[in-house]
Amino acid sequence: MSFEKFTEEESPYHDLDKMSVKEILTHINEEDKKVPDAVTAVIPQIEKLVVAVTDKMLAGGRLFYIGAGTSGRLGVLDASEIPPTYGMPFDLIIGVIAGGETAIRKPVENAEDDAQQGWLDLEQYAVSDKDIVVGVAASGTTPYVIGALEECRRRGIPTGCIVCNPGSPVTEQADYPVAVVVGPEFVTGSTRMKSGTAQKLVLNMLTTTVMIRIGRVEDNKMVNMQLTNSKLIDRGTKMVMEGTGLTDYDEAKELLLRSGSVKKAVDSSIGRSPIGT
Repeated sequence: MSFEKFTEEESPYHDLDKMSVKEILTHINEEDKKVPDAVTAVIPQIEKLVVAVTDKMLAGGRLFYIGAGTSGRLGVLDASEIPPTYGMPFDLIIGVIAGGETAIRKPVENAEDDAQQGWLDLEQYAVSDKDIVVGVAASGTTPYVIGALEECRRRGIPTGCIVCNPGSPVTEQADYPVAVVVGPEFVTGSTRMKSGTAQKLVLNMLTTTVMIRIGRVEDNKMVNMQLTNSKLIDRGTKMVMEGTGLTDYDEAKELLLRSGSVKKAVDSSIGRSPIGT
């Protein structure tokens, strides 16, 4: 299949090695400014993916990200931040990366070229049609991701993707494709730059919106966040004070720690039955 590989186009900038530090930084920043506009253009695509993921989660399903290299790491990062931020189980959103955990910190040679391994890695989690699998691949040509999504579709498992080349093989295997066209990179082919930034923005939008829609945010507050450090306990205490009307900081903190979450603390204080965990 023929399609335009925007991510592989030559950088519009030349002689980077002859630029001053200020020139390099300025031009990188100029390119980065283009990314939010590219994301804006695909909000309708992101909306469809968000609705699909939300429906699956409300029905008891899970979200899987699968990718390689930078894209895989971004998926793992997004998945890992959901439990502490929203108090959700660690197995609700799962990031799968070519080469396994080793690849999070250093490259695993040829891992992304194995078209069968992606599905084998997903199988370890007993993925089913109750779940949804989203391929994250800047180029949209990663065999590891393509093979995984192909097998998912054969088995009736809904699929999505976050890529930077429309019409790519990965988008062809996605029921809910998101293709953010950011154009050529400042350093030719270095998709950890604009492409990676675009993918991170979409991942942020996806899971944040899903968490809001399934009730893990009240007003604009992370009322279900895990109380894992002093900063979060302090933030939570102030949220409890605001939500309950308590004026004594220590009293609010004690209520928070006893309850285990802002939501439970506020609900117990005003006589509601806590909803969620």
